[in-house]
Parts: sequence; C-alpha cells; structure tokens
Amino acid sequence: MKELLHTIDPTVIALAQMLLRSENITCFEFDVHSSIVEGSIGILPRRLMVADRDHFVAAAIMRDNDIDLGQ
Repeated sequence: MKELLHTIDPTVIALAQMLLRSENITCFEFDVHSSIVEGSIGILPRRLMVADRDHFVAAAIMRDNDIDLGQ
C-alpha cells in the first residue's frame, strides 16, 4: 500500500474516497481513530492509502480534481 494523501480536512478525505470508488479503486483511510485519542480537535492528519498498482492512476484522479497531494 502507498499513501495517496494526508490531510486534517475530513471533507477532502470523503471527496477523494468518492472519486476513487467511482473509478473502482479500493482505498483505505488510516489514522481515523487517532482523532479520538487526541480529543477530536483535528490536529492529527488522516491518511488515504491505495494499492501500489493503483497509486499512479489514483494520483492522476486527485490532480484532475484539484486535490492537493502535498507532494
């Protein structure tokens, strides 16, 4: 698995997941439960992961939709 993006904005994660799933790319959100530990103040970023084989296409989808990958 490779990290596609990381953000503290849950709306970016939701949009990215919707875009990837619409293209039949499986993605996994990591660090969701970390926000519970840190008190839900939103300072720990969440990561969106995809399979290595899907990373290139997934990154292109993010760029096409103006989602900053931070890379």
